[in-house]
Amino acid sequence: MTTETTEPADEAPLFGPESQFSAFFDDPRWALAMIRATVLEAAHPQIGAALVDNSTFVTHPWRRLRNTFLSMRRMFGTDPAVREREAARLNRLHARMSGSDSHGRAYDATDRAARAWVVATLFESAVTMCRLSGQPLDQDTMERMYAEYRAFLAALDGDAAELPEELADFWRYFDRIVENELENTEAARVILYRLFDHLPAPALLDGMPTLWAAGRAVVGPLLGAITVASLPEPYRRRAGLPEMPGAPTLMQGAYLAAGLARFLPEGWINAETIIEALSLAPDSDDPRARTVTALRARMRKASALLRLLTPLSGDTDPGPAPSTSTSTEENRRSSEEFFRRVLDQTGDGHLDWPDLAAMARELATRLDLDEPEETQLYDAFAAWWRELQAALDTDGDGRVSAEEYAAAVPSLAGPALIRVAEVLFDATDKDRNGSIDADEYRTLFRTAFHRDLTTTGGGYGRSAFVGDFLSFMAGRRTGTAYDPLLADA
Repeated sequence: MTTETTEPADEAPLFGPESQFSAFFDDPRWALAMIRATVLEAAHPQIGAALVDNSTFVTHPWRRLRNTFLSMRRMFGTDPAVREREAARLNRLHARMSGSDSHGRAYDATDRAARAWVVATLFESAVTMCRLSGQPLDQDTMERMYAEYRAFLAALDGDAAELPEELADFWRYFDRIVENELENTEAARVILYRLFDHLPAPALLDGMPTLWAAGRAVVGPLLGAITVASLPEPYRRRAGLPEMPGAPTLMQGAYLAAGLARFLPEGWINAETIIEALSLAPDSDDPRARTVTALRARMRKASALLRLLTPLSGDTDPGPAPSTSTSTEENRRSSEEFFRRVLDQTGDGHLDWPDLAAMARELATRLDLDEPEETQLYDAFAAWWRELQAALDTDGDGRVSAEEYAAAVPSLAGPALIRVAEVLFDATDKDRNGSIDADEYRTLFRTAFHRDLTTTGGGYGRSAFVGDFLSFMAGRRTGTAYDPLLADA
C-alpha cells in the first residue's frame, strides 16, 4: 500500500511537524478531546463491541495510552515508509478482531465505515475543543485539517472514500451518524463511569494507593461530567446520559483553562515525555528513573500525611514486606494477583483468547516485529491458549475463570509457552547466532521493557532467555523484566 500526498510548495505538508494535527500533540486540551472522541467511537455498536471483547483499556489504560500516542506519532510523521509500516501493522491488528456483540450483531474491526467513524470523531473533537476553549478554527484551517484526517484514513484504507470529500458534507455525515447509529453501548458506559472511578495508578504512582485514590475520587467524577457535557446533545438525549447540574459551565471552564497553555513557552509541555515518565517504574534503568524515584519519595511523604488526615477505607499504603524463610517466596505473587494483573488482560474476570491475543499484540508492538515474526508470535500464543483451555476449562464454557485457575494451581510452563519464549528469542536474535549480543539485548530490554538484565560472557543464551520468561509467566514472580510490559497498568 502506497499513499502519495503532494502539496503546493507554499502549503504546509499534510503530515509532519508542520501539519495542523501535529500542533495538538502537546496541547493539554487534546487530553479532554481524546476522551470525548473515544466515547463517541465506543458509542458506535461495531466499535464498542470490539472494544469490550478485545481491548485492554480498562485494566491497562496507561499502556494503551502510550501505544496509541506512539502509533499516532508514526502515522503523522514525515517518513512515508514509517507511516506505511505502521498502517500495515494496524491493519493486521484489526484483522484479528471480529465476533458478535451481546445482541448477536456481527462486528469486524476492519469494517471501513467503522474505521472512518474513528477518524471522524478525532477530527470533530479537535474542532470542538478549539471552539470550547475560545479559540475556534477559521474555515481555511478547518479545511486544511480535514484534509489531513482524510489523508490519515487513506493511509490506513488505501483511500478516504468513506469520509465525505467536502467539509460541508462532513458535518451532515457526522450529524447523521450521531442521530441514527450511536447507542448507549457497554463500552461507552465503561469509559464514562467505570474507567474513571477505577482507573489504576500509573507506574509512577504505583504503591501509593492513598494518594492516588484521593486524587481519583476528585478528578474522576469531574472528567466524567465534563465529557458528558461536551458530547453532542442528540446523543446525550438518545443515550439517556444524566447531566450533572453546572456541568456545562464546568466543561467550558476546563477547556478554557487548558487553552491558556498557549501562553506557556514552546516546549514546556511535551506529551511524549509525560507519558513515558508515567510509565517509568523506580527500578527502571532509564536515566529519567532517578528523577522519578526522587519524586516518588516526595509523594510518599504526601501520601502518608494525607492518610493520617483523611484515611480512606480500603486504601492503605503497603507496609514493609513480611519476612519469609526463603528468597523464593518473598517475591511471589498470589494466584489471584497473577490472574488479575497478567492473565486477565481485558479485565472481564475470565481468561480467554482475547487476553492472550492482547499479550501477543503488546509484545509485537513493543518489539516492532515484522509480519512473519508477528504471525509466529500469535500462532505460539494461540497454541498456548488451546493448551490452557484443555487443561483448565473444567465447565466447558470456552474460557477459564479465576476460580478454575486458582483451583487447578497449574504449571503454565508447557510446550506451547516454551514456544512463545523461543519465538521472542528468535525475534531478538537478529543475526541468528543462538545468542543475544549486547546490542540486541539493549534493543529488547531497554527499548521494549526499559530494563537491563545481567548477562554473562557478553551474551544471553536461548535457555537463559526462555527460563526468565517462564519464570515470569509460570513462576508468578514480581520484579522481572516483563512486569512493565504485561503487568503494569
